[in-house]
Amino acid sequence: MYFLKLVFKNIFRAKLRTALTMIGLVIAIVAFGLLQTVVDAWYAGSNGASASRMVTRNAISLVFSMPIYYRERIKTVDGVKAVSISNWFGGIYKEPQNFFAQFAVDHENFFDLYPEFLIPPEQLLAFKRDRQGAMVGRKLADQYGWKIGDTIPIRGTIYPGTWQFTVRGIYDGKDDTTVVRQFYFHYDYLNEEMKRKSPRRADQVGIFIVDASDASRTADISRGVDAEFKNSLAETLTETEKAFQLGFVAQSESIVVAIRIVSFVVIIIIMAVVANTMAMTARERLSEYATLKALGFSPAFVAALIFGEALMMCSIGVGIGILLTFPIAAGFANSPAGVAFAAFKVSQTTILLQLGCALVVGVVASLVPSVRSANVKIVDGLRHIG
Repeated sequence: MYFLKLVFKNIFRAKLRTALTMIGLVIAIVAFGLLQTVVDAWYAGSNGASASRMVTRNAISLVFSMPIYYRERIKTVDGVKAVSISNWFGGIYKEPQNFFAQFAVDHENFFDLYPEFLIPPEQLLAFKRDRQGAMVGRKLADQYGWKIGDTIPIRGTIYPGTWQFTVRGIYDGKDDTTVVRQFYFHYDYLNEEMKRKSPRRADQVGIFIVDASDASRTADISRGVDAEFKNSLAETLTETEKAFQLGFVAQSESIVVAIRIVSFVVIIIIMAVVANTMAMTARERLSEYATLKALGFSPAFVAALIFGEALMMCSIGVGIGILLTFPIAAGFANSPAGVAFAAFKVSQTTILLQLGCALVVGVVASLVPSVRSANVKIVDGLRHIG
């Protein structure tokens, strides 16, 4: 107890220097935690993917569509339980910066394939009955202040014109990995308009959502579906939902890697700052450490003082940093940038990494000063003027 009290008092002997070092530690740990959380959020959607759901798309690219009659042929493949439709819309709500995902879906069975979407039965029924009905995620509704019955105008980019939708339902997620920032509406509404305005673009689908009767058979079912359309005008590629989503993540993998690298660079920088602080502290107190040795204290005790001071300083700074990470992450999650992620929550792994960084920074920063002070000769130390 006396040792810890002595270490604590030593930390605040140079109050300004200690305060500035701790502020740097807090900023570095918060930045590290947020960057790690961004990486976790990047993979949140794929981590929450269903093991039994698969996605069938055009084998060439998502840009190319498939005929809608493929749905009936996919249903005949052994092991397929249900098939639904999803088509990217890509419209603009008021301003271009108001970006969110919009999908035209099979209103009859799409949400049956997504039990993680929690929808009041009466809202789901109202959505199915309204040709222009829309189902929106909770985050999306909160961001724009939408409520049941509101009319939402969206200007089409891929499908020209201004499209009017009525909010008939707001869905929540069963957990933090569920995406609750998407906008769904009737595929029939889109298709009927295309038949009237641009018949050649009608009866075309972006992807089919395939629900397997047995999750262990997804590989066989994928091969069976793709074999069904072998050598056709629009060959298919069927993969698990997780693989499909990871494909999008892979396109931005370099960004994810860069974020990871930057997060650790931040820690290396603060390690250098703390090391400089400890070096200055040890140099100023060299005569004190020599006096301790002259009084009979061992070199190990002197080294322990410096190690303890560095670790306690890092622990206090990191502790404050971890506590601040949660409210800052929550604030970011509710900002326009944060709502783009399926889930933005500080994980236990991130907290453990922050604690690990505190330990590494404390040990590395105090290593050289502690060895130098422990090995200083008593005469040289007493002669030293800090």
